[in-house]
Amino acid sequence: MRITRIDHVAVCVANIDSALPSWLELLGLSPGAREYVETQKTEAAFILTPETAGCTVELIAPKGGNPGLDKFLENHKGRSGIHHIAFAVDDLAAALKELDARGVPLIDKTPRPGARGHTVGFLHPKAADGVLIELVSDHGHAHTQGRH
Repeated sequence: MRITRIDHVAVCVANIDSALPSWLELLGLSPGAREYVETQKTEAAFILTPETAGCTVELIAPKGGNPGLDKFLENHKGRSGIHHIAFAVDDLAAALKELDARGVPLIDKTPRPGARGHTVGFLHPKAADGVLIELVSDHGHAHTQGRH
């Protein structure tokens, strides 16, 4: 497994329309791709920095039944908070297979569809001392910025 970069840091919010303006205005950032990820029942909006370093902030909100995000917001009394850190990897399927063989607790043993046309796989928080880690197929920086 070869990690190529940090892809994004995800912040769980109750409502993207309410949260997004603060993030953009506070730091002078720009909106990126925004979409509904059916397989995860999640709405995602990416925030872009002026540099194209390939790392973004992703605002995520439950839409239509994502028990994990609903529980996260409940545990945080409806307040936003950092949900996960995503690392881009050169070969996602191989990375998940390698981690599984090493006995690392996984949520996903095979890649699944994620935002921006990526495939993703999550490690169980037990794997990293309570921190949720997402591995993302690395499509390069153009994909990170919302351009395909």
